Amino acid sequence: MNIRIAGTVNDSIVDGPGLRFTVFTQGCPHHCPGCHNPETHDPMGGKDADTADIIAQMLKNPLLSGVTLSGGDPMEQPLPCLEIAKAAHQHMLNVWLYTGYTFEHLLSESDPDRTALLRETDVLVDGPFIQNQRSLELKYCGSKNQRLIDIKASLAKGEAVIWQPPVW
Repeated sequence: MNIRIAGTVNDSIVDGPGLRFTVFTQGCPHHCPGCHNPETHDPMGGKDADTADIIAQMLKNPLLSGVTLSGGDPMEQPLPCLEIAKAAHQHMLNVWLYTGYTFEHLLSESDPDRTALLRETDVLVDGPFIQNQRSLELKYCGSKNQRLIDIKASLAKGEAVIWQPPVW
């Protein structure tokens, strides 16, 4: 399946816990001032890629603990992102997804493709980046309004449940 991407990172340590394979999707309608990846906003920017090639690249690294779908906004390309997320789960990798939409918005819009991607996500980092709420003290997000949401627990409860890192 075709997907428009800005690129991938084979060994990220900043896009979630552990060693991660990160896919930066192309296209974002939010255009947040101060965005960390403004080059990903244009949906016609970046390059075309095949999800099968991305998955093959992801599976070459046996040290990965997870996959992160970032952007741009992965919710703008839910079906190819869903394919990547399913492959990650089939190989026992967790899936994190960054989006400028809130969890509540995604639930309320009832878009079947976005809902399917949401259900295939373990942790959702939601909400737009807000420059005057920027903090370098936050783990895995850029501004204080953004939340790390445990999707399985949230869907079961019917409201956002904040992800808690495991205690070792």
